[in-house]
Amino acid sequence: MLGVGIIAPLLPIYAESMGATILWIAVISASFSLSRAIFMPFIGRASDKRGRKVFLCVGLFAYTVISLGYIWASQPLELTIVRLLHGSAAGMIIPIAQAYIGDLAPEGEEGTWMGYFNATFFAGFGCGPLIGGALTDYFGMDTAFYTMGVLNLLAFILVFLFLPDVHPKERRGCSPRPSFREMGKSSMIKVLLSFRFTNAMGRGAFITFLPILAAFSLGLTAAQIGVALALNILVAASLQPLCGRLADKFSRRKLVVIGNLIDTMTLGMIPLVQNFSQLLALCIVGSVAKALSIPAASALTVEEGKRFGMGSTMGVFTMAMSLGMAASVINGGVAELGGLDSAFYFGAGIEALGTGLFIWFTR
Repeated sequence: MLGVGIIAPLLPIYAESMGATILWIAVISASFSLSRAIFMPFIGRASDKRGRKVFLCVGLFAYTVISLGYIWASQPLELTIVRLLHGSAAGMIIPIAQAYIGDLAPEGEEGTWMGYFNATFFAGFGCGPLIGGALTDYFGMDTAFYTMGVLNLLAFILVFLFLPDVHPKERRGCSPRPSFREMGKSSMIKVLLSFRFTNAMGRGAFITFLPILAAFSLGLTAAQIGVALALNILVAASLQPLCGRLADKFSRRKLVVIGNLIDTMTLGMIPLVQNFSQLLALCIVGSVAKALSIPAASALTVEEGKRFGMGSTMGVFTMAMSLGMAASVINGGVAELGGLDSAFYFGAGIEALGTGLFIWFTR
């Protein structure tokens, strides 16, 4: 995630330098999530049958090689192709890593363990923008892409050499797993997918358009944008273990609702910021909101994973997130029609809708 985070604040600006419009930038951002979403449920299901390590290794090695494609790309279409390939490799990484943790989480401690996982996830992604902004300011953008490739190569070597494999069939018996159709009959699965989809659409607006707003409306440097994004993620990372424990002691439903409502209000206020300090303050508030909702939702997902297969459930849950990020291309259309600010308002409205659906269907 450190490697991935390095290019987070750079990609919209990189695409804009190639002549991409706001809508095209949204397409580039969404292409990664779309291809990832297509692969994840099936990779997760396969990992329930064949073990997890092989998929992690293949995904990380592919991620390393494809990282070089960003340097090769010279126009928006080529950058979109690279993002599509990168997303397909990512489909073998995140849900499989989550399934590993889900397999290990003791009964009643799902929130705590997913909190630990989310802390490392967010910490890596949060430190990335700091490094990416500094590398770009001092050595150029190509250096950031090379660094991403090297870090993912390191991750591949660590996993290949030191990570023990997990064969869920051996641990939990050899009875066949329920089908995706049977999973779809679960009310909790439905509401978790709805929450994750709408939450990701709001997050997509934040990730895609905040760097543009910060650079061209507020006049911030790449390093300052990296600091804002990093702070948003690192504060959330530091709170994940604590909020994970809270999710094991208090109502997970209420934590999801409270966190998402705060996040919705924060997203809607971003167009109102006038300076770097105000932007940092909103980024901190949004990170606290994420820390409240994500471990609780992840713990609910682990509970369902023990019924339907951890890899399958995590694959579907992460697919909903990726589809939400991909659907944020709609935010690009909204921004083209109504201006950049309208993308944040639209994203906040979608998050509010998702929160309402979560409240209604878990009542």
